[in-house]
Amino acid sequence: MIQPIMKDPAFLSQKSAPATPEDLPAVQDLLETLKAHSEGCVGMAANMIGVSRRIIAFDNDGTYEVMFNPIIVKKSGLYEAEEGCLSLPGTRKTRRFQSIKVEYQNEKFQTRLKTFTGWTAEIIQHEIDHCDGILI
Repeated sequence: MIQPIMKDPAFLSQKSAPATPEDLPAVQDLLETLKAHSEGCVGMAANMIGVSRRIIAFDNDGTYEVMFNPIIVKKSGLYEAEEGCLSLPGTRKTRRFQSIKVEYQNEKFQTRLKTFTGWTAEIIQHEIDHCDGILI
């Protein structure tokens, strides 16, 4: 079900709890909400729909991917970026990395390690910030 976008900074600035298999039903809502906003949104963290769990979904070159409990374990190529967010008005400047290696769990809660670059890496960094309670 498409969920309303959370805009409360107090809620969004809280760190999300680790995701567990019991949180799998939230993924459908997260994906449906992301797809409903696809014209202006390429990634979403679960707390953006009111679910304070470490789950992110994003558009990876036309394919939607979901990560549970993502953590950046390696990063390189620092640059300045300007980003917007459905949860917050306007855009803000931030620093991102051109290349990141992410450790995460898939839908079966199997641990994976994958490197992302460019635009996809920037999206993932933004959504992990949401999980960490960092408002950009």
